[in-house]
Amino acid sequence: MVSNQNLLAAPSDPSEEQRLVAIQEKMRKLERRDWWLWGMAVIVMLLLTFAVFTMSFPELTKLDDPLVQRGLDRAVRGLIGLVLIFNGYTIYQQRTIKRLRSEFSEKIDDMRLLQIRAAKFHQLATADPLTGLYNRRMAEQQLAAEASRSQRHGHPLTVVAVDLNDFKQINDTHGHAAGDEVLRVFATRLRSATRMSDFAARMGGDEFLLVLPECSISQVERMLARLRPMEVAYAENKIPVTFSAGWVGFERGETMQQFLERADQVLYREKRALKARTKEELPVT
Repeated sequence: MVSNQNLLAAPSDPSEEQRLVAIQEKMRKLERRDWWLWGMAVIVMLLLTFAVFTMSFPELTKLDDPLVQRGLDRAVRGLIGLVLIFNGYTIYQQRTIKRLRSEFSEKIDDMRLLQIRAAKFHQLATADPLTGLYNRRMAEQQLAAEASRSQRHGHPLTVVAVDLNDFKQINDTHGHAAGDEVLRVFATRLRSATRMSDFAARMGGDEFLLVLPECSISQVERMLARLRPMEVAYAENKIPVTFSAGWVGFERGETMQQFLERADQVLYREKRALKARTKEELPVT
């Protein structure tokens, strides 16, 4: 499953959206107006063709009554005059439509550019630039919202505090660029291991947080198993990456700070237990 932890989209401003919709509606009206003008031009051209044809073959309309003949001649001349007036009107309308279309297109382009910039600013404010995950501030906001929803509806909510093991040693051995690559790869694995409804954030350094709405504690180990084992290729080296994790379920009535502290306590217990096991496995000299 692919997570939705990539870059956030900026929240849409309703007023800007309404302005964009209004401009697009005006563009559609211009298109309909353009087609109407073209339709009328075709009709007028047909009438003009008929008039020219009639004048080219006067014997077809030759009448004995001179008054009728003069009336017909005036009608033909009047039709030609109307055609000329209509052609002038059509040219004026086409120029107006072209100008308005250009103005509306510029406004739409400007508004889309503003939306792109707003999305970029929103990304900078809410996403971690190195990994593309959410940052600490956004994580705390999302956790507060999910905790409130869990409090109201009784849905399970689990948080997982994750910490990479021996990350300082990776930086010291392979360099900080290698450490950055490890963080990026680990973030990518987090995204691929979580659901669309889950929320992954980099809290700082090598610390990560997973917010898992409607997820019970019993499901976490299966999700974390998809992250193991992990090895990052960098500069012809294979860097093994391990991590420790602590997870707890939300308890009604507790604050967000208490919720996170409980997850951290479980995480630190696991890290201490891991260090103790590692020390016991070292050969005695």
